[in-house]
Amino acid sequence: MNRGVTVALYAGGFLGPFAGGITTSMLPELGADFGVSTQVASYSLTAYLVPFAALMLFSGTLGARWGAGRSVRVAYLVYVVSSAACAVASTYPQFLAARAVQGGANAFTTPLLLAAIATVTPPERLGRALGLYASLQAAGQTSAPLLGGVAAEVDWRWAFAGVAVVSAGLALAGLPEQMREPQRTHSTLRSAWRPHVLKAGWLAMVGWACLGGMSVLLALRAEETFGLSAAERGLVLTGFGVVGLLSARPVGRAIDRIGGRRAVLIGSVAGAVPVALVGTLDWLPAVALLWALTGISAQLVLTGVNSLVLSGDGPNRAGAVSVVQSLRFTGAAVSPLACTPLYQVESWLGFVVPALFVSTSAVLLLGRNRSPDATGVVPGDQSR
Repeated sequence: MNRGVTVALYAGGFLGPFAGGITTSMLPELGADFGVSTQVASYSLTAYLVPFAALMLFSGTLGARWGAGRSVRVAYLVYVVSSAACAVASTYPQFLAARAVQGGANAFTTPLLLAAIATVTPPERLGRALGLYASLQAAGQTSAPLLGGVAAEVDWRWAFAGVAVVSAGLALAGLPEQMREPQRTHSTLRSAWRPHVLKAGWLAMVGWACLGGMSVLLALRAEETFGLSAAERGLVLTGFGVVGLLSARPVGRAIDRIGGRRAVLIGSVAGAVPVALVGTLDWLPAVALLWALTGISAQLVLTGVNSLVLSGDGPNRAGAVSVVQSLRFTGAAVSPLACTPLYQVESWLGFVVPALFVSTSAVLLLGRNRSPDATGVVPGDQSR
């Protein structure tokens, strides 16, 4: 495969989380420019994530039906236009509309890129390939606040101009030859919503809600219990992303040996321990270290789930991983709504209940003997 195409496959994994989170550290500047409060400026994150998660319920299936290569190229071109629109927006509603289009375009790249990686990667190396993709996603998520903040020191609009330029380059690179033809035979919504896909999606939703989603509650606890400033809270929270970035590739190699099912089970059960402890311990260094280690468990869950739905030769892999990713981001959105009331009753409940929930869900769904899916392939079994 052309080296440029290979680089573009993984660079696309960086672009989505990066562009999604780029407004995180520039909210005061956005608010000042558009004449809105910082709280209202934070809607720029929601405007991106809602269409992103909603459209991914079916974007992978539609993209495969239309032709993955064509769909990804068009999505990147839409990304170019919407990013440029963000850069030149003169009113806040215009900016939010452009952000929503950005999120919608990203919904048509993420699942198709993952399916392309699965198509061109030998089964025995799929875990490490997905781990590399996950590491670039983590890098995009972790670096977005930093680079967005640096751009905002000059003019926040330059950040979106840069995203537009990168998107244009990725559109030119396209996808591997194998992914450029429409796949009409199996690319149906029904083929994406199979029972084992929904089970994997549930695990992704619960895993991300109860692991990564705890960052909101930890930020509250860091202020109320430890009296940390905004910058200090941000430093503590960054540990999760940094360790997730550093561990993604080793996690991928481990999944090649133990399989996606065991990885999700281990990550869910092991991750429950630090989540419970960061909500109960009163020693800040231990809390910061445990939260950083949770990043490893999150990578085991998320990369393992992707491996479950992308391994084997089942129909409509793009549609399947699209559904799973949609449910993952739904978990991120639901987590604060579900856990904050528990935290307000007793702070430790906001952490201990999600810890019990994520571990119990994984044990109940994965602790039993596996059964083959409709294709005759055991999902996540890479020993074939």
